[in-house]
Amino acid sequence: MNRIAKGGAVVALAVSVVGGLEGLRQIAYPDPATRGPPWTICYGHTGDVKPYQRDSITQCKQLLLKDLNTDANGLQLCIDPEVLNDMPDTRYVAILSLAYNIGAGGVCKSSIVRDLNAGKTGQACDDFLKYNRAAGVVFPGLTLRRQQERHLCLED
Repeated sequence: MNRIAKGGAVVALAVSVVGGLEGLRQIAYPDPATRGPPWTICYGHTGDVKPYQRDSITQCKQLLLKDLNTDANGLQLCIDPEVLNDMPDTRYVAILSLAYNIGAGGVCKSSIVRDLNAGKTGQACDDFLKYNRAAGVVFPGLTLRRQQERHLCLED
């Protein structure tokens, strides 16, 4: 069972961090990088979303929890179980936030996971700063987000 499914303080922290970084938009909008698909709604949800779809706040909260749980399951597949279990909640939420944004598969292929699993925690946290592009373009909002995630990652 992943840390999100277990509930508790880590869920509250994840919802606060990811929800705050993503922001809430109840009407679906096109991806800022592509100006088209994938369409996004609520707290950055990009699953089966129709253009200009409208969701309630309750639906948005449910999607956020479902997506966090899915990404948490994905991270369990690539982060060494001992590393994952010993990691502080803030570091876990930083990695989960990145997975929420770029996908657990992207995080699993990243230098962040390679460095974490190799015991290079400081380097892994610094690696967050590399992931500030969308469609090959540096986005100031992503740069700021990665700085915030790096800060969380470094907290013990």
